[in-house]
Amino acid sequence: MKTLVCRCEDVTLHELDAAMARGYLDIESIKRYTGFGTGWCQGKWCLALCARLIAERGGDVQKPITPRPPYHPLSLATLAGLDDLDLSGGGPDHSAKDHER
Repeated sequence: MKTLVCRCEDVTLHELDAAMARGYLDIESIKRYTGFGTGWCQGKWCLALCARLIAERGGDVQKPITPRPPYHPLSLATLAGLDDLDLSGGGPDHSAKDHER
């Protein structure tokens, strides 16, 4: 039976155990080896679960993982919600006044 510990990156409990068996004993090293916490949710779903499992197996979870920006870059306008406001050109349209001169 396949037990997922990270849905976004399809990391299984077996892969987590295998990483620890290979000597990766801190949460950051295991994250880098398996890829948990690097998907769309950026660890919001799996980080607490994986930290608990690593701690139960004798691993070190004291230091936080290194967060990374989302894989798919976004413009600042999208993040600020400005795309929804239909602002084009960054300011008022002065083209009509320029043609009158």
